[in-house]
Amino acid sequence: MTPSKSRILALDLGKKRIGLAISDPLGITAQGLPNLERTNKRSDLDALERLAAEREAALVLMGNPINMGGAEGRQSGWVREFGAAIGKRTGLPVKYWDERLTSVEANRVLRSSGISIEKRAAAVDRLSAVILLQSYLDSLRA
Repeated sequence: MTPSKSRILALDLGKKRIGLAISDPLGITAQGLPNLERTNKRSDLDALERLAAEREAALVLMGNPINMGGAEGRQSGWVREFGAAIGKRTGLPVKYWDERLTSVEANRVLRSSGISIEKRAAAVDRLSAVILLQSYLDSLRA
């Protein structure tokens, strides 16, 4: 991968919103992006395709909702189906990363920051995507 084409786009897929984060070109840090408010699958894929091209993403990282016992459930199948669609649309590889505790951690951070409950709901998706991506980036350096 060339430096300008080595960014990773992370998605925290939800029913109402998709939390988004992007890595820096060197793959060291994760930055949050504005959430994508879901409308329908076609529009969502269009928006994500544009975003991946604009941000020069080389990989899409998706949170895989594995249950606490380590098994994949129904949600995981739904995420993989969406991941296959985004991969087909963008031509980019899609990798799935264990997201078991990202929402819990995001909520903990936001609660301790004193952010209002109304703002917390939207912020948790973005922060979950950032935590997901940062844990992946950290694992690459370990």
